[in-house]
Amino acid sequence: MDKEALDYLLNACACSITENKKIIIKENQIQSNLFFLTRGLVRGFYLDENGNEITIRFINNKGWITHYSALLSKRPSKYTFQCLEESNIVKIPFEIIINGYDQFSSLQKLGRLIAENVLMSLQSRVESFQFLGAEQRYLEFLEKYPELFNRVSLSHLCTYLGIQRQSLSRIRKKIAGK
Repeated sequence: MDKEALDYLLNACACSITENKKIIIKENQIQSNLFFLTRGLVRGFYLDENGNEITIRFINNKGWITHYSALLSKRPSKYTFQCLEESNIVKIPFEIIINGYDQFSSLQKLGRLIAENVLMSLQSRVESFQFLGAEQRYLEFLEKYPELFNRVSLSHLCTYLGIQRQSLSRIRKKIAGK
C-alpha cells in the first residue's frame, strides 16, 4: 500500500485494548465499522431458536471481525462478536474504506483481499459440515488452529464443531488411544 493511502486509512483508524467478554459487534445492530484484531481472541456466535449460543467463528491474531454481507448491505448483523480474552482491536470506519476506493487503487486491493479472506473462511466452514464428520472437523480444527486449543472453552468448541460435549469427549478419547 502506498504511503498516501496508508496515511489516509491510519488517520481514520482507532486502536483500543478491549477487555475479556466485551462485545465488538452485537446481533441486530447495523455495523458502520470494520474491525481488525491485532492480538487476542474473538468469537462470533448467534442465538438459536432455544436461546443457545452457537459459535460460528474464532478470530485470533491478525483477523477481520465482521458480518461482512451485513456490513456491505447495511443490514443488521445476525451475529454477535465477543472478546474471549483481552484483545487489541483496530476500528476502521467502513465509509472511509469505501470513499478511499475512488482515491487509492491500493485500497481497492485491500478491500478485495478482505472480501477474499472472509469468503475463504466462510467457504471452509460450510464445506467442513458438508464433507467432514465430527471427528474430521475436530482434527481439522486442531490442525488449523493449534494455538486455540487451550484458549477456547469446550462449550464454545462443541457448538463450533456442531457436536454435543459427550461426543467431543468420545472423539478426544479415541484420538488419545491411537
